[in-house]
Amino acid sequence: MPLPFTISNNLTRRMGRLIRCIAPVLIILGPVRSARAFTAADADAIFEAHKAAFYQEENGRAWFKESTDGGKVSYWMRAEQMEMVLDAYQRTRRPELLEMFKKLFRGFLADHGRNWSHNEFNDDIMWMVIASTRAYLNTKDREYLQVAKENFDLCYARAISPDLGGGLWWKTDNRSKNACVNGPGAIAAFLLGRATNDTSYFTKSRGLFIWERDTLFDSNTGRVSDAINRDKHINRMALTYNQGTFVGAANLLGYVKEARLAAEFTKNHLCRDGLFPPSGEKDDGGGFNGIGARWIARFMKDRKEQAAFEPWLRKNADAAWQARRESDNLCWPKWPQPTPPGKRYSWGCSSAVVLLQVTDPL
Repeated sequence: MPLPFTISNNLTRRMGRLIRCIAPVLIILGPVRSARAFTAADADAIFEAHKAAFYQEENGRAWFKESTDGGKVSYWMRAEQMEMVLDAYQRTRRPELLEMFKKLFRGFLADHGRNWSHNEFNDDIMWMVIASTRAYLNTKDREYLQVAKENFDLCYARAISPDLGGGLWWKTDNRSKNACVNGPGAIAAFLLGRATNDTSYFTKSRGLFIWERDTLFDSNTGRVSDAINRDKHINRMALTYNQGTFVGAANLLGYVKEARLAAEFTKNHLCRDGLFPPSGEKDDGGGFNGIGARWIARFMKDRKEQAAFEPWLRKNADAAWQARRESDNLCWPKWPQPTPPGKRYSWGCSSAVVLLQVTDPL
């Protein structure tokens, strides 16, 4: 039923005054970006933005710049951004992404050699073993497998010990055993078992996971503690990448209850308002959330846990996409805060890229 004429006129006048009051504010603030669910095209765009800003290639060898100003990103961050390329390939199946990975692999070997024993950080080696073995499983290129196997074997031999009940030392100084090497070590061993059909790798994978579960995992809450030192002191700090690799190893080995509990802890206790915790762009934390998202999304899809985790991952993907800067589509690791102008770091910008690759759009 239409409003009486006098009421309708009054409403029109009030709306006119309201619009005149709001308009100057809108002009000052600028256009408001409308929130919407991210799409597959957005996932393509954020990957291409990262590539345009940071990917460098010369004579068939490639690397990622440290920042928009130049340089080369460090060892393990480089390995994880190579995994980011594989994430994009597994989403799109675009063969040119495997060629991109090949050039990055050649660049890595040119800078770090085929034998990685010079690196004192055992976790660095395990990250690159995972990237190389994933590449083999997608391509059957035996060079990836050969390098991955050789370096896993040398790293495992120097890092495994019965001290503290088992597990891998974090560094060659043998001062602590950390989640950041044992979770990735368990994943690396499992993938090598799948690639080689050598059951001894599955045995190693299970041993590393069970040690981490029994030593660093809280079976009541799902928290994965960061490390235990030689004096048996446990650092209870929980980080999204340690949660993620624990979930990844548990899922691959069939420990579904433990995987679910660790994923729930990440979602419910490490996230405020459902969003991954912000971090600095340059330091190690810049890519933690991407690693966490990668392995939790894998678990979710493998075990059909979408009802529990997909809305949360999509919320983060939507927030990351909305937080990108429109000039170049780069997103820093502090979504939902808008990405500021100026220098950006490839590692810090990788988490948003990974998140949009591993999360399915609506």
